[in-house]
Formats: sequence, structure tokens, C-alpha cells
Amino acid sequence: MNRLHKVLSAIIFICILCLFSLGTNLVASAATLPEIQKRGYLTVAVKDNLRPLGFRDDKGNLQGLEIDLAKRLASDLLGKPDAVKFQPVANSDRLPVIVENKIDLAIANVTATESRSRIVSFSVPYYYDGAAIVTKDTSINHLRDLYQRKIAVLNNSSTISYVKYFIPKSELIGVSSYAQAQEKIESNAVDAFAADNSLLSGWVQEYPKYHILPSQLSTEPLSVVMAKGLQYDEFRRSVNEAIVRYIATGWLKESTQYWGLGNSQEKTLTTDR
Repeated sequence: MNRLHKVLSAIIFICILCLFSLGTNLVASAATLPEIQKRGYLTVAVKDNLRPLGFRDDKGNLQGLEIDLAKRLASDLLGKPDAVKFQPVANSDRLPVIVENKIDLAIANVTATESRSRIVSFSVPYYYDGAAIVTKDTSINHLRDLYQRKIAVLNNSSTISYVKYFIPKSELIGVSSYAQAQEKIESNAVDAFAADNSLLSGWVQEYPKYHILPSQLSTEPLSVVMAKGLQYDEFRRSVNEAIVRYIATGWLKESTQYWGLGNSQEKTLTTDR
């Protein structure tokens, strides 16, 4: 019995060490601004397949509005635009990489919401995205032109409620991807496709025969994601001050226009029914 007691005690001790190690990883803190400056570079989570926010060009280089923003922040905070290491991430990993201390910032088409703000911090918005509609039908130029027409929407997307409200007499056709939506438009199974304006802008850049209707159905702020905690106040303040400066000087407006996004705030829908 004494020997069994010793064995069990050893097993329990090892388990406690494992749990302690796991716990240490779970509560690890993100880097503060002095730590980042000492390191000499920012680590930033981005998208690499969402033209024109973050995508790879023909040579495999990362390009887009959010890539430019990350480089501008690196230039202001660390003195060099190339003082940044990019980490492409899936949508499901955009917040976890911040919470789990894997990345300094996430600039990856993240909409700032109240529920998300409980676990991460958001910068002031750098772009206002929202639901919009694209079509290749030259006779469709306003929402009223879609009366009793077929509109493709991504299954279970928030865009569905906006289309139902602004174009109640339209027929919604669910699709599982952008590629499927394009297939349905090309085969004339649907007349248009409703999705995020930023991504539809990239679609039009690749396929010029399409055009986006001028009225945006919603307005959703895209923000830089940062870690929560008082110890990161200096870092968050520096990022926010930089973005406010980019807005005030016109750099952000010029950059969004360069990437074919324009000023979404000017296109937000008031009434077009």
C-alpha cells in the first residue's frame, strides 16, 4: 500500500505540473509597446485571399489596404515600413491569435462588435464596410430594379436580413460560396449577388463586366484587433493615434480609393426603394 501511495503521489504531482504548464500558456500576455520596440518588428495577422483588403499578387507578394495599413503602422511605431511579419489566418483564427499571444495585431477584415469587444480591444475604424449588391445586368442600377428578381446570398449570412428589409419583394437564393454565386449569375439562375462591399469591390476588379449598385445596405466598422489589459494601454493608444492621423491627413481615404474601395460612408443607403 505504501508503494502504491508513492506511485499515485508521483502521478498526481506530474499532472499538477502539466496543468500548471498549460495554464501558463493560456494566460500568457501579448507584447507591450516597449517589448515590441526592443524586438524590432510587429507581428500582424492578415488575410491573403480577400482582394482588395489582403491578397497575394501574381508574384505571391501580399498586397491590399490592410497590408498597407500594417506597413504604415510599422513605419510610425518602429521607424521602418518593413518592420512587420505577416501571418495569414483563417477567419476562425483572427481573434484567437490575439487572445493566445501569438500575434501583436490582427488586421484581417474584422468587424468591431460589442460581443467581440469583451475578449479583445478594437482600434478606431479604418474602413466602413457593409452589405452591397453586384450584378452583370446593365439594366439593374438601383435597388428598385431588383423588384421580384432573384438575388444570391451566402447561407446564414447577416446580409440576408438587410436584403429582406430593403428589397422585400426579391427572391433570395442561398449559396455556399462566392464561386457558386458567380456560377449562378453566369448561368442566369440569379440576377445579382449580395455580400460585403469590400469583397465585391475585389470581384469587380477581377471581372470588370460586373458593377456594384451605388447604395450600400449597411455600415460595419473594420478595426485593428489588439489585446485587452491595462498594460497594453500605450500600445493601443499609439495605434489609435496613428489611425486618427491617417484619417485626418487623408492617407486612409487615398489608400481606400487606390484599392478601389472609395469612401463607403458616402455610399451608405438612406432610401432607394
